Amino acid sequence: MRRRHFVSGLIGTAAAFGLTTAAGPFASARDAGAAAAFPPGWQPVPVPNGQEAAQLLDVAAAGPELAWAVGEEGRNGSTRGRPLAMVWDGTAWTQTGLGQLEFSGQLHSVAGSSPDAAWAVGTDTSGHGHLLAWDGVTWQEVAYPGQDDTGTELTGVTVAPDGRAWVSGRNSEGQGLLHWNKREWRWCALLPSTVTEAPSGVHRTPDGEIWVYGTGVVARWDGAWTELPPPTGIRFGVTGLLPCAENDVWLTGYDYGVGGPPGKPPSCVLRHWDGTAWSYVTPPFTVGLLSGITSDDQGRPDRIAGWDFWDQTRAHYLRWDGAAWVSERGPLATTPVVLNALARIPGTGEYWSVGTTSSSPYPPAHSRVEHFGP
Repeated sequence: MRRRHFVSGLIGTAAAFGLTTAAGPFASARDAGAAAAFPPGWQPVPVPNGQEAAQLLDVAAAGPELAWAVGEEGRNGSTRGRPLAMVWDGTAWTQTGLGQLEFSGQLHSVAGSSPDAAWAVGTDTSGHGHLLAWDGVTWQEVAYPGQDDTGTELTGVTVAPDGRAWVSGRNSEGQGLLHWNKREWRWCALLPSTVTEAPSGVHRTPDGEIWVYGTGVVARWDGAWTELPPPTGIRFGVTGLLPCAENDVWLTGYDYGVGGPPGKPPSCVLRHWDGTAWSYVTPPFTVGLLSGITSDDQGRPDRIAGWDFWDQTRAHYLRWDGAAWVSERGPLATTPVVLNALARIPGTGEYWSVGTTSSSPYPPAHSRVEHFGP
């Protein structure tokens, strides 16, 4: 299972698609060419019109004036659409032309540390993995070892400040991590786990540790693999991992439990590793899902994005107050708010979150982008 799945008919971590108009609270600053001056707290940010039934699945920021978001547009139910990408230039989000990509499907992970070091991964309608590099204007597909082999898939990407990059996934031999050393892509050693499914994501800590995570696997790569015992659960989906220390690792996700789906909403999953065992942590809301977790610039727990089944017209974020996760609500909307990803803007106390405005993958759903300013 990838990091993002159908969840009771929802697309993405929690689901759907979308596009909003360019009008909004920041239109005057954008039209004047000034840098966006965001009000404090979580606020909706306008995104460009495009094909309906679109979803944003991931977001990454290199700084206040450069960020990327990726996803899919034109999807209808289980029929996949076309890859979708947007870029933030410090004043507005604009849609990136992807006519050069010759596949249908989605882009589901993006990471970047500078205009010259940004990567995205996607999957086409046949399940084949695609690796893309940012050329300063748009995304161009690049070759990687094993890309034509049966069973090869790519799930997540992370980038270091010096331009090195890592992609989680799986090749035909069972290797789960692909590394870019700024010259070439190479698969790392075989994962020791007996799990046959690809890791659903990859995470780089501020001090350079590389982790892969997913259903049945939580492992650190430093030239060799060190595995943690994966947390147990029924129909357990993993959406994010935050390793803060050897005795302080957080994991987010969702769990259907016994008897679901269809028709049953998932339960939020929040687990903590204390160096010995995984413990269950009860979040402020329990029905729905937690779709991603981020650290502050020092690698400490910071924020979690979520979808609250009982209050769907605003995002339900969690903020670490130094001792516990507490509620932090997004702005009220007239549509459902389903967030799929969360990213901290480096060097700031600001964040981007992206997702959709519908709980079903049909038109006329809209993309959703929110920004947090201190």
